[in-house]
Amino acid sequence: MAEHNWFAGYPEPPEPRLVGPRLRTIHNRIAASYRDREFYVGKRSNGYGGMVNDGRWAPIAENIIDECGAYRTCLQVNAHKGFLLYELMKRGMRVYGQEVSAYAAEHSLVRLDISPFTALPYEDKAFDIVIAASAVYSLNLSDAIKCLREIERVKAPSGKSFVTLAAYEDEDDIEGLMMLRYWFSLGTTILTKADWISVMEHVGYSGDYRFDTAAYLNLKLIE
Repeated sequence: MAEHNWFAGYPEPPEPRLVGPRLRTIHNRIAASYRDREFYVGKRSNGYGGMVNDGRWAPIAENIIDECGAYRTCLQVNAHKGFLLYELMKRGMRVYGQEVSAYAAEHSLVRLDISPFTALPYEDKAFDIVIAASAVYSLNLSDAIKCLREIERVKAPSGKSFVTLAAYEDEDDIEGLMMLRYWFSLGTTILTKADWISVMEHVGYSGDYRFDTAAYLNLKLIE
């Protein structure tokens, strides 16, 4: 288990992302919760604000190939429209994708399986690589634990995995916590870094992880 960002180099906006209580309300979160067209290509306040394949995943796929060497079977949990998997497939990997969104699956560049994050429809030890960005922390704590266990279950003994986790620094980092709450449409479990490590140790998670903090996401709080 190690903190290591597989998505290094993913293009982020140069300007801070503004967050605050009036920029993303409960009504926006309700809209996002359906994970339908509005979440993917509707208003930015309701989700991604237009998720298109603009080529940004190509260098990330190259990074993963470099990172994982000869590993050739990849599962992405929460694959969205399959942009990353498509780039990996073009580079020779056998790819599989899982989603909870029927809309995403219908508009994906690769075939996706629909299932809960907590019950992946795959055999034990089936994949050399398992990637789960923005999936674990969208769940309540009990289901986040189940999801991490599922990732461990379907990963080959010699395989690698990568997850992202919504985190703030420590109990004194109240502003960091609040900014994440304002930012995430579907972020449910937001813990301190130390608490996430305890969760991963409890589960026996053995892969890599990235903490999605307010600083990493370049968030700026406004009233």
